[in-house]
Amino acid sequence: MKSRAVKIGNVTIGGGAPVAIQSMTTTRPRDVEKTVEQILALERVGCDIVRFCVRDEADAKAISRIRERTHIPLVADIHFDYRLAVASVENGAHKVRINPGNIGGEEKVAAVARCLKAHHIPVRVGANTGSIEKEHLAKYGRSARALVESALGNVRALEKNGVEDIVVSVKASDVRLMTEAYEQLSGIVDYPLHLGVTEAGTLMSGVVKNSIGIGSLLLKGIGDTVRVSLSADPVEEIYAAKRILRSVGLDKNYAEIVSCPTCGRCDWDLIPFAEKTEIFTANVKKPLKIAVMGCVVNGPGEAADADIGIAGGKDCCMIFKKGVPYKKVKYEEAEREFFKEIENCLK
Repeated sequence: MKSRAVKIGNVTIGGGAPVAIQSMTTTRPRDVEKTVEQILALERVGCDIVRFCVRDEADAKAISRIRERTHIPLVADIHFDYRLAVASVENGAHKVRINPGNIGGEEKVAAVARCLKAHHIPVRVGANTGSIEKEHLAKYGRSARALVESALGNVRALEKNGVEDIVVSVKASDVRLMTEAYEQLSGIVDYPLHLGVTEAGTLMSGVVKNSIGIGSLLLKGIGDTVRVSLSADPVEEIYAAKRILRSVGLDKNYAEIVSCPTCGRCDWDLIPFAEKTEIFTANVKKPLKIAVMGCVVNGPGEAADADIGIAGGKDCCMIFKKGVPYKKVKYEEAEREFFKEIENCLK
């Protein structure tokens, strides 16, 4: 089912728009210089939306200064104090993330709702396994159903106050639980869904968990925006998210590198060559498939659909295009010649 569109600054999520990539700063907004520096770094690698925690009035007031120096939508993450949600919106946040259950009762939720509607600002609500209400845990246990019911309760609290621009999430650190919850939720609401595996872990394990969880849902057409949570530099979250979108076919404007794992038939230094090729093409913004192959066995034949490729031989390398041998080059000339041909393909 196609979700409704929600506008966050100059980015639309849902309604058939491309899946937006998010991250979160590790800085406090009150430290404007460091926060701006981190947001600009995220922008450079392809972040579409950025979030930061707002813990006090100084954080909220800093949003206007951050907004003046950055270019992507800013999301204020607020817990416990409804006044910070209001202050964040009044100081220029493009969206807020709140938990209606912990900001102080119906009157305070209503106050936030009035502010959101007055400024035409969207809101994300939802649940994770650490914020499921006790009544849902008692009834359903620690389950996908409990996550969904908890999220729906948050949604209803806003709907009751006339808020319509809502984004919903049901995150868990357990991949199976997370995917089951999103699958259930997608059949109930038409709000855009914010996907993520919460507390996924360090770089390697976190990328694996997020790839399985987020990737499997995107393959089913579920999800409108993603945040790959990692205990790592936030920039790594963007790299991981982009790779997930590319792997499931939602981003085709990049240079795809296919390369051998190598074996005893490989007579040349393929692995560093493949790594250099990936770095060389990191900023390509058009579809291009490049193959770096170990030998003639896995060369032009297996990579016949590549726009351009290279395979090692006994005493030289062969550059090929669309599976057809193009020219032989000496090992010491391979990088220069291959990169020159890649540039020719991009013209």
